[in-house]
Amino acid sequence: MADKSTNSRLAGRRKERAMEKKTEVEEKKEEKKGAVREDETKASVNGAGEAVANGAGEAITNGDAATNREATNTEGDQDKPEPMELPPFETITGDRIDPFFFKFQFKNVEYSSGRNKTFLCYLVDQGGSEDGVLRGYVEDEHAGSHAEDMFFQLILPHYDPSVKYSVTWYVSSSPCASCAAKLVEILRERKSMRFTLFSARLFEWEEPEIREGLKALAGAGCKLRVMKPLDFSYTWDTFVEHDDQRFTPWEDCQENYEYYQEKLADILQ
Repeated sequence: MADKSTNSRLAGRRKERAMEKKTEVEEKKEEKKGAVREDETKASVNGAGEAVANGAGEAITNGDAATNREATNTEGDQDKPEPMELPPFETITGDRIDPFFFKFQFKNVEYSSGRNKTFLCYLVDQGGSEDGVLRGYVEDEHAGSHAEDMFFQLILPHYDPSVKYSVTWYVSSSPCASCAAKLVEILRERKSMRFTLFSARLFEWEEPEIREGLKALAGAGCKLRVMKPLDFSYTWDTFVEHDDQRFTPWEDCQENYEYYQEKLADILQ
């Protein structure tokens, strides 16, 4: 019984010491919390121990925090690849086209894979005005405004009702439905403008909205034509940096012209 009593007293003392240690740990935690709160209070006081006026203390604190965040982000971004900045979309205009681009983009193939640009060569006769005849080309990548739309923004932005305009386009493909609708609207507003549009290819001519757009263009007075070999030769001489080289039609140029001419006649009938 004596051994059991001794063991009981020892167990009781161990329990008391454990409780005392727990109390001491909790008291130290409270002291640390109080010190943190005191430091936070001092953060709003300047070096002389005076309160910072007009929110300057907040600015300093935020500045330090921003510096810390910037340092942390810098360390984290060292392992991240830098984002690639794509160049802005830009419509290209000029006087003459590179011969390689002309032969590729204007080729009147049925399936125009990889030909994601529109080249628009233009002649504008302004009826003997001081500006004379305008000649050049507009190029797009279908990433923004199309060449047909940009022509009226960059080349012929102003319209004088007293001037008789004669506009001729030679385009690598016929207009999309949206561009056709815009052209119809422009032709209805500009009554003194005669318009002729030669296309190397018909763009998605099977689509109903494309067919309706071409029919509406013809109804608004636009003369729609498919480029024949002689038209390719004229465009080459007039709009291409050919260095005195003559245009040589590709093997199926005449055959493809007849194919598209038949499709256009079917659309416009």
